Amino acid sequence: MSSPSPPPPATNKDSQSPSYSILLSQIESSIRQLEHLYPDAETEIDKSLLPSLSSDLRQSLVQLSQFHSINNSLKLHLWKLSFRLWNACVDLSNASSFLLLRSSPSAHHLAHLRHVSADFLSLAGDVSGVPSPSIKSASFYYKTGLIWHDLRKFDLASTCFVRATDLVSNLVPDAVSGAAERKLLLDLNLARSRTAWDVSDRNLALALLNRSKSLLFGSSEHYQALASQYLTFGKSLLSTNETSNQASSEALKFMNEALDLCEKGLGLGFGAVDIKELRSKTLRFISAVHLQKGDYESVIKCVRVLRESDKRGDNNHPSLPVLAVKAWLGLGRYGEAEKELKGMVVNQDVPEGVWVSAVEAYFQAAGTAGAETTKQVFLGLLGRCHVSPGAAVRMAHRVVGDGCGGPDREVGTSSNVRAKVVAELVSDERVVALFAGDTAAKERMAMHAVLWNCAADFFRSKDYGTSAEMFEKSMLYITYDTESKILRAKGFRVLCLCHLGLCQLDQAEEYINEAEKLEPNIACAFLKFKIYLQKKDQDGAITQIQAMTTCVDFTTDFLSLSAHEAVACRVLPVAVAALLSLLNFYAHGKSMPTAEVVVLRTIVTILSQEPGNEMEVLKFVKCAHNRATELGPDLFFGEGEVGRRERNWFAVTSWNFGTRTGKENKYELCAEFLRLASEFYRLLIDVQVEENNVMVCKSLVLTISAMIASESQRKATLSDSEVKQAVELLDRAGKILKSVSTGPRLNDDQIITLEPDLFFMYTFSAYDIQGRLNDLAAQQLLVKSYASSKACNPKHLLQIGLSASQGPRSNPEAATFALNECLSAFLSSLSPDYQNIAVVLRKLIAVACIQKGGTDDDAVYGVYKQAYQIMVGLKEGEYPTEEGKWLAMTAWNRAAIPVRLGQNETAKKWMKVGLEFAKRIPGMEIYRVFMEDFVDGFKKKFPCAE
Repeated sequence: MSSPSPPPPATNKDSQSPSYSILLSQIESSIRQLEHLYPDAETEIDKSLLPSLSSDLRQSLVQLSQFHSINNSLKLHLWKLSFRLWNACVDLSNASSFLLLRSSPSAHHLAHLRHVSADFLSLAGDVSGVPSPSIKSASFYYKTGLIWHDLRKFDLASTCFVRATDLVSNLVPDAVSGAAERKLLLDLNLARSRTAWDVSDRNLALALLNRSKSLLFGSSEHYQALASQYLTFGKSLLSTNETSNQASSEALKFMNEALDLCEKGLGLGFGAVDIKELRSKTLRFISAVHLQKGDYESVIKCVRVLRESDKRGDNNHPSLPVLAVKAWLGLGRYGEAEKELKGMVVNQDVPEGVWVSAVEAYFQAAGTAGAETTKQVFLGLLGRCHVSPGAAVRMAHRVVGDGCGGPDREVGTSSNVRAKVVAELVSDERVVALFAGDTAAKERMAMHAVLWNCAADFFRSKDYGTSAEMFEKSMLYITYDTESKILRAKGFRVLCLCHLGLCQLDQAEEYINEAEKLEPNIACAFLKFKIYLQKKDQDGAITQIQAMTTCVDFTTDFLSLSAHEAVACRVLPVAVAALLSLLNFYAHGKSMPTAEVVVLRTIVTILSQEPGNEMEVLKFVKCAHNRATELGPDLFFGEGEVGRRERNWFAVTSWNFGTRTGKENKYELCAEFLRLASEFYRLLIDVQVEENNVMVCKSLVLTISAMIASESQRKATLSDSEVKQAVELLDRAGKILKSVSTGPRLNDDQIITLEPDLFFMYTFSAYDIQGRLNDLAAQQLLVKSYASSKACNPKHLLQIGLSASQGPRSNPEAATFALNECLSAFLSSLSPDYQNIAVVLRKLIAVACIQKGGTDDDAVYGVYKQAYQIMVGLKEGEYPTEEGKWLAMTAWNRAAIPVRLGQNETAKKWMKVGLEFAKRIPGMEIYRVFMEDFVDGFKKKFPCAE
């Protein structure tokens, strides 16, 4: 806790040695330089000299502290040098305060020099002939510490205060006789306490304050100083953000200590006036703390005590009625609060701001129940101001407040009550009469501004009823001359807006008609448009859009705003009509504030909000694509990131509509949207070229799929031109697939990352189109290409095989290849799908029969034998039972014709196959018995068949 004292002697040098004399000479030389620095208004101070002098003196101090001893004469010399240094600092500081200097010395540098001066005095120690040297040295440290504290160098301030405390620590308080010495002991403790408080060491600060109670020496001045410090700490707690109950309780403890000290100081009978004032101040703050804590009874008690002092003429503070009003309101005793409020009106000493604070509190607590009282009080306040126009404006502004209807206002709070009271007051004939004549023109406009701003605040918070009332009252302060015509028209327009907000459309129309008579302009036309919108009169609104374009002050921004309003009212046809009108201005080549692409995008967005608008959406998406083709993509969409986002939006929108209409089986629309999507994605040239190519490819492939699917819907095959278009689209998609799959790869499964389904859909669609061109070789090549790709899925291959094996454009070779490939894939699986395997086998048998014209051949027999080999080793029921029965029965039945034709060997072969299947299929036991009996009879009848 103590300050570091100068270092102990390091050598045993004699105090009279030449080196000591040289040090004293150096110190005196430095002090002399400082004394010659006395500034004036014309002299420029070398700011670099002070740090240099401070450093030299500090170094000399360190060297002096290393000497063993100093005799009394040299101590006295050092003492004088210290005082010279101190006085030079005082002179420089005083001169800096009173003169307008071009360069004043730094307060920090002067504080350092004072600190050195105090250290010199401390080093000199006791000097014969100087009374109380430790007190004087402590005084230097104390004053230096105060300066450091003011400079917010709390560590240095604490060092000085602790050093001073060490110097006077040997003094017994009871033995200190001088008033100055006694005051120094107390001031040191208080200063240390303040520094500890400022560094948030509250425990030390409180300990030092408690220690100071033993240093009061029966002086009322001392009691007042300590009480003032307690009060300061309590106020500090209240002024911070610590609004918790704990902070209030701690503040109250400090203030109660201050009050107790004041009471004790008053008992001494000295300095009664000052300490009574501090007592009253402390009581007022105690009241404020109780008010904050909600202890309203204690507030009333404090106010009563203070008012008893008022009766004796000792205290008459204007905050007392405010505290009383708020406390009575807190207790719910509105009658007492009303008496206090009315008493404030006749009290000439209550400042206007204090009165308004009390009125605000009364409004907040009493609400509409106190509206009549507040009106009377307000009129009384106007009477205090001699009912002048300027005073009325000031009072109205105070009661209304700034932002009385702001966004945080709640319905039913004091702002509504204030507005009601002010509305009644300003509409009173006596108040209006104050503003008559040209002499009150300035005040009249000020009152209009107060009411207008209040109304505007309520309007922003959507309290249109109160807003309309305040706007109407503001119209009372507009004259009927020609110069005010524009202002009156503006008032009618805002009243129209208020009644629109209240859905009082007839009143709104009356106001806008009045405004149009005074000042016809685009604003009036637009407000009429809003009225049509709220009436859901689409035709009227669309007609009004055309009327707006004929106004002299028309700008295209109003068309954009009209579209926005129509969307907000959910009258989407009107919004589209407004934007279509806006598009007409682009056709003329005008420079427009909004890009054409933004308008088209907005139209598409609006149309997208309701189902059934797909045709209209397609129309405007096509329009965007056509305009981009005409003007060039960069000019239409924009350049850089903005253009990329616009292109991407149209691409994604087209894609989304395409996929959605596809799910809804609207295949013609689907094909159109997806084709446009491919065009927009092709326009996206950026770092994501690979990704864009994939989207182009997907759009193209799905477009062709939708074209093919639309045949059944419209019950008409694709025309030659449509087939030609499909071939072109397939060609583009194929090139993209090839470039992506053969280009730089991130991994070996690049084609898989491009969605395997995409390759299948491409293959399936291309197969279909090639079939329409009767290009069987191309079809087979497509199937082989797909089967050899990593994207091949056996189920998709089965679908291709099934498609190739049936229909008017069947391709048995392609079907056989596809079915065999998918059969191999199914069988090579770890868990074969025997249901699909059975389907493949059945279809292979059918294709083989078609290829050979139904005649018996090894190909069909080979498929049956392959099926049998697959069934061997399977568990019962693993192979589909029905498919197994089908194989058994069809193989057995194939023997019928050879039997009739006498082809016994062939018949025997097929009967054997059928019987072998029957033996492995559960549920065919009865069939097997009949088969075996038939085979036995056949062998007996035709022995050579064995």
